[in-house]
Amino acid sequence: QVQLVESGGGFVQAGDSLRLSCAISGRTFSSGAMGWFRQAPGKERAFVATINWSTGGTYYADSVKGRFTVSRDNAKNTVYLQMNSLKPEDTAVYYCAARSIGGRWTVASVYPYWGQGTQVTVSS
Repeated sequence: QVQLVESGGGFVQAGDSLRLSCAISGRTFSSGAMGWFRQAPGKERAFVATINWSTGGTYYADSVKGRFTVSRDNAKNTVYLQMNSLKPEDTAVYYCAARSIGGRWTVASVYPYWGQGTQVTVSS
C-alpha cells in the first residue's frame, strides 16, 4: 500500500522559512514525478511545485518561484519543499502527490497518490 506522509508544517511569521517533508512508503517513484499543491480556505487546490524523480528537473508556480525549492532524497524516498520568505498568502494546507510517469505535471487530477496534508500558517 502506497503512503505519502507530509510533515513540517506550522505557524510562522512573514519572512520566516519552513521545510516540508513528504515520506513515501510502499513503493518508489523512481521513474515518476512528485508534486506539491496547496489549498487555502474557500479556494481550489493549486499547484506549487513539481520534481521529476529521475532527472531532478523542477518546475514552480510563478507565485513561489525564487522562494520555494523542491528536492528529493533517493535514499530516504522523501521529497522536500523548502519555503523561504514566507508570506501570509502562502497560508494553506500543503499536500504532496505522486505519479508514476515522469514529466512536468501541474494539474492535481493526474496524480493518483496523495498525502493527508500539513497546515502552514503565515502571520503578518
